Amino acid sequence: MTQTEAEQKAMRSSRAPVLDVVIPVYNEEVDLGLCVRRLHAYLRAGFPFTARITIADNASTDATLAVARLLAAELDGVAVLHLDAKGRGRALRAAWESSDAAVVAYMDVDLSTDLNALLPLIAPLVSGHSDLAIGTRLDASARVVRGPKREIISRCYNLLLKTTLRARFSDAQCGFKAVRTDVARELLPLVRDGEWFFDTELLVLAERAGLRIHEVPVDWIDDPDSRVDIVDTARKDLRGIWRLTRALATGTLPLDQLRAAVGREPLVAGVPLGMVGQLVRFAIVGVSSTLAYIGLYLLLQPLVGGQGANLVSLLITAVGNTAANRTFTFGVRGRDDAFSHQFQGLAIFAFGLAITSGSLFALHRWAPDAPVAVELTVLIGANLVATLARFVGLRWVFRHAGTDRAAPALAHSTVGATASGSDSAQRPGGPGVRR
Repeated sequence: MTQTEAEQKAMRSSRAPVLDVVIPVYNEEVDLGLCVRRLHAYLRAGFPFTARITIADNASTDATLAVARLLAAELDGVAVLHLDAKGRGRALRAAWESSDAAVVAYMDVDLSTDLNALLPLIAPLVSGHSDLAIGTRLDASARVVRGPKREIISRCYNLLLKTTLRARFSDAQCGFKAVRTDVARELLPLVRDGEWFFDTELLVLAERAGLRIHEVPVDWIDDPDSRVDIVDTARKDLRGIWRLTRALATGTLPLDQLRAAVGREPLVAGVPLGMVGQLVRFAIVGVSSTLAYIGLYLLLQPLVGGQGANLVSLLITAVGNTAANRTFTFGVRGRDDAFSHQFQGLAIFAFGLAITSGSLFALHRWAPDAPVAVELTVLIGANLVATLARFVGLRWVFRHAGTDRAAPALAHSTVGATASGSDSAQRPGGPGVRR
């Protein structure tokens, strides 16, 4: 039986595409048709993956929605999503959460980025090598045409992210990004911003969860008709940076559960994920604690003797060592279980005290006139054994730290995200969609 053209189009539309390219728009009735037709032609001219174009109209007040619906009726593989509230982040969240594609992406309506970068952007995601991909205008091999003001603002913003949030990605603001849909569904409940900071928050969370972010240098031409309110956007970005910095510092984000949901397996069997990094950080804390121990021991030994100086010095540095390792080595923040962690840390301290005190007792038994330098040498050797035991012990103490707190936090974040979507029509939106 021969299928009609309409039946063939309906059948093609029912299949889940590999790629869903979202174009968030607000009052773009003039440029939308040209943009979608150009992108549609590119995707149909030998692009190796099946693709859909989703026009996400967020509260346009002109004929944008009508133009979008005409394009969807005319062109195969074009869909329309309408939101009653402004905000690029809200539009992307709604489109990505409802997409059935394997990879979701977005690009600005002005198509400032050369479309030849689209395949390099999504190929690592389709292959499973990477989890997110971003276009970057700040790579040395990128070719960018834009005014000095936009260039300075972009570089200063990304420098600020590196300073405050320790971001390693190079360009948070480029309107050319993609993410695997399964990864997006894990990240989106934790992203609170619905406007311009959405991109930054998504990338920071992905980076902190250990996800792999692929960067593609792009050819990019600035749109002179950009309607972004730079002052208002900068103010909201700074507020977002402060909110995210505080959340990371206090441990309110369930990063452990997120890592468990989307993290990668260890490269070497038997070596737990992140253990190498933990060893390095533990060593840094250990060296600092040892120097503090030596200083305290030398200060107290003439006053209370070797055993007393060892006890007090080891106790003080043990408390500081547990606190430092809790935050720096194992990434546990906030006050939850802090007392319990310190109590267990003191139990490990007791083991270290037994080893060091026993070594000191043996030294005084066999060499009662040994100088302080020899005492310190023996104690440092004993401390090395105690340190190894301490690392193993602290890994056990913090084995579930953060994970137990993550479930209610993630549930709260998910509920918050759902609520924010349901009442988004009552909230004020951001500026236009272009940046």
